[in-house]
Amino acid sequence: MSTTPGYETVYDKPGSEWAGGIAVFGGCALATLGIFQFFQGLSAALDDEVFVTTPEYVFKFDLTAWGWIHMVIGVVAIVTGAAIIAGKTWGFVLGIIVAVLSALATFAFMPYYPLWALVILAFDIAVIWALSSLISRARTA
Repeated sequence: MSTTPGYETVYDKPGSEWAGGIAVFGGCALATLGIFQFFQGLSAALDDEVFVTTPEYVFKFDLTAWGWIHMVIGVVAIVTGAAIIAGKTWGFVLGIIVAVLSALATFAFMPYYPLWALVILAFDIAVIWALSSLISRARTA
Protein backbone atom coordinates (compact mmCIF):
# COMPACT_ATOMS: atom_id res chain seq x y z
CA MET A 1 0.00 0.00 0.00
CA SER A 2 2.78 2.44 0.68
CA THR A 3 4.48 4.14 -2.24
CA THR A 4 7.33 5.79 -0.40
CA PRO A 5 10.50 3.63 -0.17
CA GLY A 6 11.43 2.79 3.40
CA TYR A 7 8.02 3.82 4.71
CA GLU A 8 5.71 1.05 5.80
CA THR A 9 2.16 1.41 7.07
CA VAL A 10 0.39 -0.97 9.42
CA TYR A 11 -1.43 -2.49 6.45
CA ASP A 12 1.78 -3.44 4.58
CA LYS A 13 2.78 -6.18 7.04
CA PRO A 14 2.20 -9.76 5.89
CA GLY A 15 -0.76 -11.56 7.44
CA SER A 16 -2.54 -8.33 8.31
CA GLU A 17 -5.42 -8.65 5.84
CA TRP A 18 -8.04 -9.26 8.52
CA ALA A 19 -6.51 -6.71 10.84
CA GLY A 20 -6.38 -4.19 8.02
CA GLY A 21 -10.03 -4.80 7.18
CA ILE A 22 -11.02 -4.36 10.80
CA ALA A 23 -8.98 -1.16 10.99
CA VAL A 24 -10.56 0.28 7.86
CA PHE A 25 -13.99 -0.57 9.29
CA GLY A 26 -13.04 1.14 12.56
CA GLY A 27 -11.73 4.21 10.76
CA CYS A 28 -14.81 4.50 8.54
CA ALA A 29 -17.13 3.94 11.49
CA LEU A 30 -15.27 6.53 13.57
CA ALA A 31 -15.42 9.10 10.76
CA THR A 32 -19.15 8.36 10.33
CA LEU A 33 -19.63 8.67 14.07
CA GLY A 34 -17.83 12.01 13.96
CA ILE A 35 -20.17 13.26 11.25
CA PHE A 36 -23.18 12.16 13.31
CA GLN A 37 -21.78 13.79 16.45
CA PHE A 38 -21.02 17.01 14.62
CA PHE A 39 -24.50 17.38 13.15
CA GLN A 40 -26.13 16.41 16.44
CA GLY A 41 -24.09 19.10 18.16
CA LEU A 42 -24.83 21.61 15.43
CA SER A 43 -28.58 21.10 15.76
CA ALA A 44 -28.35 21.41 19.55
CA ALA A 45 -26.21 24.57 19.39
CA LEU A 46 -28.29 26.35 16.74
CA ASP A 47 -31.77 25.66 18.10
CA ASP A 48 -32.30 24.67 21.72
CA GLU A 49 -35.88 23.68 21.01
CA VAL A 50 -34.98 20.82 18.68
CA PHE A 51 -34.57 18.51 21.67
CA VAL A 52 -36.99 18.00 24.52
CA THR A 53 -35.37 18.52 27.91
CA THR A 54 -36.16 16.71 31.12
CA PRO A 55 -36.76 18.88 34.17
CA GLU A 56 -34.61 17.02 36.70
CA TYR A 57 -31.55 15.28 35.40
CA VAL A 58 -28.17 14.75 37.04
CA PHE A 59 -26.10 16.10 34.11
CA LYS A 60 -27.79 19.46 33.77
CA PHE A 61 -25.98 21.54 31.17
CA ASP A 62 -27.26 24.09 28.75
CA LEU A 63 -28.17 22.40 25.46
CA THR A 64 -25.90 24.81 23.58
CA ALA A 65 -22.97 23.63 25.71
CA TRP A 66 -23.81 20.01 24.84
CA GLY A 67 -23.92 21.03 21.20
CA TRP A 68 -20.40 22.44 21.31
CA ILE A 69 -19.12 19.38 23.18
CA HIS A 70 -20.55 17.08 20.50
CA MET A 71 -19.21 19.23 17.67
CA VAL A 72 -15.66 19.15 19.08
CA ILE A 73 -15.82 15.39 19.62
CA GLY A 74 -17.19 15.03 16.09
CA VAL A 75 -14.35 16.96 14.46
CA VAL A 76 -11.71 15.04 16.44
CA ALA A 77 -13.42 11.75 15.50
CA ILE A 78 -13.44 12.65 11.79
CA VAL A 79 -9.72 13.53 11.83
CA THR A 80 -8.87 10.39 13.81
CA GLY A 81 -10.95 8.19 11.50
CA ALA A 82 -9.07 9.60 8.51
CA ALA A 83 -5.76 8.87 10.26
CA ILE A 84 -6.83 5.28 10.92
CA ILE A 85 -7.83 4.80 7.29
CA ALA A 86 -4.44 6.23 6.26
CA GLY A 87 -2.72 3.64 8.49
CA LYS A 88 -1.26 6.00 11.09
CA THR A 89 -0.48 3.99 14.22
CA TRP A 90 -1.24 6.89 16.57
CA GLY A 91 -4.77 6.92 15.20
CA PHE A 92 -5.66 3.49 16.62
CA VAL A 93 -5.14 4.40 20.26
CA LEU A 94 -6.57 7.88 19.79
CA GLY A 95 -9.56 6.31 18.04
CA ILE A 96 -10.36 4.18 21.08
CA ILE A 97 -10.01 7.22 23.35
CA VAL A 98 -12.28 9.32 21.11
CA ALA A 99 -14.88 6.53 20.93
CA VAL A 100 -14.90 6.20 24.73
CA LEU A 101 -15.29 9.98 25.14
CA SER A 102 -18.05 9.94 22.54
CA ALA A 103 -19.84 7.15 24.41
CA LEU A 104 -19.61 9.05 27.70
CA ALA A 105 -20.89 12.28 26.16
CA THR A 106 -23.68 10.43 24.37
CA PHE A 107 -24.68 8.63 27.56
CA ALA A 108 -24.96 11.96 29.34
CA PHE A 109 -26.95 13.35 26.38
CA MET A 110 -29.40 10.43 26.49
CA PRO A 111 -32.32 12.27 28.17
CA TYR A 112 -32.51 14.73 25.28
CA TYR A 113 -32.77 12.14 22.49
CA PRO A 114 -32.71 8.54 23.82
CA LEU A 115 -33.18 6.53 20.62
CA TRP A 116 -30.50 8.46 18.73
CA ALA A 117 -28.16 8.13 21.72
CA LEU A 118 -28.52 4.35 21.61
CA VAL A 119 -27.60 4.33 17.91
CA ILE A 120 -24.50 6.42 18.57
CA LEU A 121 -23.56 4.18 21.53
CA ALA A 122 -23.78 1.14 19.24
CA PHE A 123 -21.40 2.86 16.78
CA ASP A 124 -19.03 3.68 19.65
CA ILE A 125 -18.97 0.07 20.81
CA ALA A 126 -18.32 -1.16 17.25
CA VAL A 127 -15.40 1.25 16.85
CA ILE A 128 -13.88 0.27 20.21
CA TRP A 129 -14.18 -3.42 19.31
CA ALA A 130 -12.68 -2.98 15.84
CA LEU A 131 -9.70 -0.92 16.96
CA SER A 132 -8.94 -3.01 20.03
CA SER A 133 -9.08 -6.16 17.86
CA LEU A 134 -6.49 -4.63 15.57
CA ILE A 135 -4.25 -3.59 18.43
CA SER A 136 -4.43 -7.07 20.01
CA ARG A 137 -3.60 -8.69 16.63
CA ALA A 138 -0.62 -6.37 16.24
CA ARG A 139 0.68 -7.28 19.70
CA THR A 140 0.46 -11.04 19.05
CA ALA A 141 2.10 -10.82 15.60
